[in-house]
Amino acid sequence: MCLALPARVIACKDDDDAVVELGGVHKTISLALVPKARVGDYVIVHVGHAIGLLDPLEAERTLALFAELQAQQMQLASEPGKAKEATP
Repeated sequence: MCLALPARVIACKDDDDAVVELGGVHKTISLALVPKARVGDYVIVHVGHAIGLLDPLEAERTLALFAELQAQQMQLASEPGKAKEATP
């Protein structure tokens, strides 16, 4: 299974590199496959490479779903016995 995550470009560096923000974490990635990406754009990141541009509304919806899932996991983890029930 492959996983690609939406991230917002916050700075462009030399060559094809850029810094993206994902969940409060800043990471340097390659924009070589998405040369049209600019600061403020959302890109799909897979293994350190932007592989496509993403509509801002779609990116924000996806990130909101991730945040909701994380909140649910944290809630389950704080309830004794519930975490084991939720684990397959």
